[in-house]
Amino acid sequence: MSSITKLDTRWYLDVNNFARHTAFAHSFMSVFALYGGIVVIGIIGVIAYFRARGSKDPKWSVDNVAWAGIGTIVAVGLNQPLGHLVGRVRPYYTLKGVEVLVPKAHDFTFPSDHATAAGAMIVGLLMVDVPMGILALIVGLFLAFARVYVGAHYPGDVVGGLIFGSLVIIILKPLGLAVIRRVTGVLATSRLRFLVYKNR
Repeated sequence: MSSITKLDTRWYLDVNNFARHTAFAHSFMSVFALYGGIVVIGIIGVIAYFRARGSKDPKWSVDNVAWAGIGTIVAVGLNQPLGHLVGRVRPYYTLKGVEVLVPKAHDFTFPSDHATAAGAMIVGLLMVDVPMGILALIVGLFLAFARVYVGAHYPGDVVGGLIFGSLVIIILKPLGLAVIRRVTGVLATSRLRFLVYKNR
């Protein structure tokens, strides 16, 4: 076992021990870790979209918010084969006696899908709507912690997910925006222009 893996395991066990002593938070953290955090981040994305329609440059803002959402889906899709390539086993299958607050999954643990989605949405929104991006950052980091708290991931898994999601949004943005601009360009001159502009 490498020194990095040992450190990752130690931090996982430290958080797991913290979870054992905070039983009052188990229900909330379990819900938040499973789907609550992703739902909240999704809602932030929807709010950012409506804000974009009423901005000074609606077309540019809507295009970029759309990439934040679509890029997040792309990032999670790309994360699936990456997880199989790395093949890291979930911590509760390799460590004995750990506290697990969610149903045990049988897929691989690195990078975390939840953290990948969070990282992609955070960076995507920060590049177009800083207030919404900061809000997504707060929720996303807490979601990453929650995934470790409930026993589903090592800390390295969520850090890896946050980084991978961010990289996908940044690297594929030119290609993604090129497609999105064409679509919104058509919508902007049709009866569906309300999807791009608030007051036209």
